[in-house]
Amino acid sequence: MSTSTKPLILGISGASGLIYAVRTLKSLLTAEYIIELVASKSTYMVWQAEQDIRMPAAPEAQEKFWRQQAGVPLLGKLRCHPWSDVGAGIASGSFKTLGMLIMPCSMSTVAKLAVGMSSDLLERAADVQIKEGRKLVIVPRETPFSLIHLRNLTTLAETGVRVVPAIPAWYHNPQSIEDLVDFVVARALDQLDIDCIPIQRWQGHL
Repeated sequence: MSTSTKPLILGISGASGLIYAVRTLKSLLTAEYIIELVASKSTYMVWQAEQDIRMPAAPEAQEKFWRQQAGVPLLGKLRCHPWSDVGAGIASGSFKTLGMLIMPCSMSTVAKLAVGMSSDLLERAADVQIKEGRKLVIVPRETPFSLIHLRNLTTLAETGVRVVPAIPAWYHNPQSIEDLVDFVVARALDQLDIDCIPIQRWQGHL
């Protein structure tokens, strides 16, 4: 159970693999973290394409939507922000956080962050984490990476952003898609010093 009074920002961009965001939210809310969530405009289209589900735009309805998807109706604290609300609290450096996780992270988002562009609240909140020297973790989900992608990721890594590609391991003997997803989620949360997913970690050779 979380004892922190600071929120964690969860950014969800329009990359394929929204199951990563859902499993992340499930784990964090179950552990009773405070979550400030912002989904990019293109996330709405990805939900429609991947699950044939329409994500609501109103913050209160969106909170209910995400809790329903994660299967955590009551635990934790969740506040959702419209992608266009660049005046939200999380857009300011004076808003204290545990950091920010963008999962999944599109290469478009990576490119904008690498050059300091902030065209919506997700990008602005991430830019704030960078300028304030706070923890920012991105989980890019793209293949193959072009040279442009790699250069943009390198730029972010050089500024201190932690890059955790959505690459699962197999040594923990996964039995389901959720096992594979949870491994990636756990490794991403490790970068924020959050340990709330009981995965089997490498113990060395027997």
